[in-house]
Amino acid sequence: MPMTMTTALSLFLLVIFVAISTLTFLVVSYFSRTTETRRLNSLENAPVANRRAPPLLRAARAWLGSLSATLAKLSVPKETWESSPLRIRFMNAGLRNTSAPLMYFATKTFLTFVIPGLPAIYLASGQLQLEGQTILLLLLGLSAVGYYTPNLVLAHLISRRRRELFENFPDALDLMRICVEAGLGLDAAIARVSDELRMNSEALYDELHLVGMELRAGASRERALHNLSLRMGLEDAEALVAMLVQAERFGTSVADSLRVHADALRQKRRFRAEEAAAKVPVKLLFPLIFCMLPAFLVVLLGPAFISIYRVLFTTFSGQ
Repeated sequence: MPMTMTTALSLFLLVIFVAISTLTFLVVSYFSRTTETRRLNSLENAPVANRRAPPLLRAARAWLGSLSATLAKLSVPKETWESSPLRIRFMNAGLRNTSAPLMYFATKTFLTFVIPGLPAIYLASGQLQLEGQTILLLLLGLSAVGYYTPNLVLAHLISRRRRELFENFPDALDLMRICVEAGLGLDAAIARVSDELRMNSEALYDELHLVGMELRAGASRERALHNLSLRMGLEDAEALVAMLVQAERFGTSVADSLRVHADALRQKRRFRAEEAAAKVPVKLLFPLIFCMLPAFLVVLLGPAFISIYRVLFTTFSGQ
């Protein structure tokens, strides 16, 4: 039996309501968590975090994993994951979980079919009459939006993490310089600084902690530092690695090199803050013109226009 117009419209509105409600709940739940709450959750005891999940939850996780694997096969690149540039972007975003790529490609496939599927249900109701080419272009455009939306989310995560690393990197270099001047080696200084910065920047702690783990595993210092710059994705980190490698190779003072590099990064951070402050008047110009100025004009000129209208109406009605 063909779907009636009322049934298709009701189904479309129900799907839109569920999607918006879920998205609103997720956004509110994420932003309602304060920084202190996220830090305390990351410092929970291991026995509590590793507590066995209920059987129903484990079954749901297994079903979701199998579904994600099936969907990911439709959008996963043909090249190997180890040599893919996308792997470096995941490292820059701090997504090191083995299931992150699977969920990423599964989300791309899911949104590619779901976003154009919702307008297709509305078009099937027959309320909106469009030509075949217009419908095809609309569905293709919505499919492209769904396919590239995870790319935008990943780029946002990378940008936010790079900003956090850039803002805390000079402080880490200062602490590292103090540890080196106090007599600690560079490896021990990196381990000590990572522990000190854990409550301030979780991202920088993860990077420095990985460097310490690589050094304890037997990797060379040059290789470990090169991996650090690759994971951070910052030009300043690459310059620091090159500076430390040259200092170790030629026997120059590591503390002096760290001091010079920290001063340069602190100055660069100040310049970026001044640049952002200088952009504020320009960014406020458009909200003032299109939002606040009309309201001011209505408040200031509204009574005058009403008085003029009353005077003119009385004059012309009297004649």
